[in-house]
Amino acid sequence: FNEDQRAWLAGFLAGMNSRILSEKDAAPQASAVRTPIDILYGTQTGNAEGLAELAAEQFSGLGFAPRTHELDAVEMDTRAHMRQASFVGSTYGEGEMPDNGELFWEQLSASTAPRLESLKYGVIALGDNSFEELCHAGKVIDTRLEQLGAARLLERVDCDVDFEDPSEQWLTKAQELFELEDNPQGADLAIPAAPAKPAVKKSQWTRKNPYEAKLIENRLLSRDGSGKEIRHIAFDLGDSGIEYATGDALGVMPTNSPDLVTALLERLGASADQTIAGHEAPLGELLARQFEIRTPSRELLKAIEPLVGHDELTHVLTHQDKEALDAFLWGKDVLDLLNLNPDVAFDAGEFLSWSKPLQHRAYSISSCPMAHPGEVHLTVAAVRWSGHANGKGREHQGVASCFLADQCGEGKSAPVFVSPNKNFRVPTDGDAPMIMVGPGTGIAPFRAFLEERRERGDAGKNWLFFGDQHRAHDFIYDDEISAASQSGLLTRLDLAFSRDQAEKIYVQTRMRENAKELFGWLEEGGYFYVCGDATRMAKDVDSALHEIIAAEGGLSEEQASEYVANLKREKRYVRDVY
Repeated sequence: FNEDQRAWLAGFLAGMNSRILSEKDAAPQASAVRTPIDILYGTQTGNAEGLAELAAEQFSGLGFAPRTHELDAVEMDTRAHMRQASFVGSTYGEGEMPDNGELFWEQLSASTAPRLESLKYGVIALGDNSFEELCHAGKVIDTRLEQLGAARLLERVDCDVDFEDPSEQWLTKAQELFELEDNPQGADLAIPAAPAKPAVKKSQWTRKNPYEAKLIENRLLSRDGSGKEIRHIAFDLGDSGIEYATGDALGVMPTNSPDLVTALLERLGASADQTIAGHEAPLGELLARQFEIRTPSRELLKAIEPLVGHDELTHVLTHQDKEALDAFLWGKDVLDLLNLNPDVAFDAGEFLSWSKPLQHRAYSISSCPMAHPGEVHLTVAAVRWSGHANGKGREHQGVASCFLADQCGEGKSAPVFVSPNKNFRVPTDGDAPMIMVGPGTGIAPFRAFLEERRERGDAGKNWLFFGDQHRAHDFIYDDEISAASQSGLLTRLDLAFSRDQAEKIYVQTRMRENAKELFGWLEEGGYFYVCGDATRMAKDVDSALHEIIAAEGGLSEEQASEYVANLKREKRYVRDVY
């Protein structure tokens, strides 16, 4: 959540403060009972939490008594007593609830959920239009609240990645509809607010105003023979004043591949210096820095379908077959779609109207600020593949990963900003055991976790599950991991290199092999962390965790699920998956 959003929200809420105080004749009265308002948020990367915290701060200035909670932090029976509430929900992955909203949704969607006739509510849904299920989590929460009898104060707003304007309009309306009460009921209900958090120093460097950080290291981690290109990227933060915590992410504003820009200009029959109505920068600059030209937008697919006359594209769009569409688009970028019919000409201005703005990419930070003062490190897999459309083969590149790998040599700079991830933190209890599952580049935050434990002098046990395809080629940071093992910082290390033997071995395989010890660490109060691929790895690890807890704890499937749910409630099972 960035400084620009704070500025506009502070501005209009300040105006609302004056208006409401005037209308209600509510001069400050220290003894007055203030109207409670609950703000519940579900977040995966921190945007929804930032919006909820800022809204609570400003509601307090309007005469309310805001109580801010994660979705999973308040039980369903308690929610039934809430009178006014705002829900800020983000959608994770392909239409899923964020991790801190899963238990909430299980309770809310259950047939045993209590009626909510006394609740007045509104929903802000955050999402990403790149995914099919835009804002799905917010949509289903909104629908279910209505089904349970709650009164919707205003229509839900569904926000894409650029959510400033729609959320501003929604909040302006919401402030007019949430009511200050003369004799508020429910003010003494036992609905605890989240513990007060220390004030966080606000950074001037945001998504809209990133810092140009000088690159000081761009080192290949994978070795010859690897099927992957994994790099260690380090930036000097200079005099920026940027601060981050172990577990945060770094947002990188990339520049599109120069080769793709050139090829796209040629396909459009346009020049780099051509001007487009409604845009100040020339076309070449727009394609390089302002528009997404790798991943096709929904608008582009719908617009070109009747023009290119491609039977398969028409079929998957007409039948709304998501799996077939995903299979059709696999490996194709925007240029591949335009080349489905090379004889069709496209107007550059129309093309831009079908395209999405170029967005930042977030990477888990792989350094601890105490161990590397003034620096921030990333572990990046450069994405490259060969592909073709209509028989024309060419090289493809990931946007940000290859921007960092190819365009950011040492001494050059990249626009960056910090994205806090407040739930993904090293245990505050330095004696607590810590279990980390991070294959491939998923090791990134755990490199930082181990550094923090070393710098703090924590005595807690540390266990790492790491793996990839081949030990000889893909064991990244092996020197650091070996040193941590030898020093005793890393208590246990289990490696899973899937293709070094006939039978594939994964991190979840190693978990099952060490089930008794793993369960023992959890029983000792251990924390369980997962970072990496959300599509398969994180789901397989979750299944293995449930199986281990059931078998080693002598629990039924339902009891094991409740055990895992308690780990989540206690923030002892947290994930950073993508």
